[in-house]
This record gives sequence, C-alpha cells and structure tokens, in this order.
Amino acid sequence: METKIKPLGNRVLVKKIEEQEQRKGGIIIPDAAKEASQEAEVVALGSGRNDEGKILEFEVKVGDRVLISKYGGTEVKRDRDTFVVLRHDDILAILK
Repeated sequence: METKIKPLGNRVLVKKIEEQEQRKGGIIIPDAAKEASQEAEVVALGSGRNDEGKILEFEVKVGDRVLISKYGGTEVKRDRDTFVVLRHDDILAILK
C-alpha cells in the first residue's frame, strides 16, 4: 500500500482494520454502538530513533497485523481509510 504519510522517530503508521458488519448469531450492530477496532496493519515505519537520538530496531515490519492500544496514537483520515500514527510502544502484540 502506497501512502504519503511518513512517520518520524520511533513512530509507526498503521491502518485500522474494520470489523465485519455481522457478529455471531446474525446480530447487526449499528455504527454508533461499535467500539473502535484495536486491530491494524502496519503501513510504514519511522527512522527508529528514540528521544535520546539512539536508533532502536522495530519489532514489527510493514504488513504485520497488530493489536494497538485503545487510546494510543493520533488518528488520521486520508480518502476513505483511517490511519493511526503511534509510538512503537503503543503496539501491544503481533497477530499471527
């Protein structure tokens, strides 16, 4: 996926993965009642520099599906997609 957003430092750009409209049992949940998805796909990585200027290696790579912190990061909307720029520390797990 090509995007014109390049994260800086130890930040990561992820694209939120929206949940399906139907849940088990066939119940459709209206948009107003849905919780924000915590699953995302890594789209771009920053330089890896921390606050002291030291370069740290990222544990994730572009294309990984990850679980992100519920309230972490800054949400950015481009076209119809929702992205989140967050610190590497706000990624909770890699989903396999």
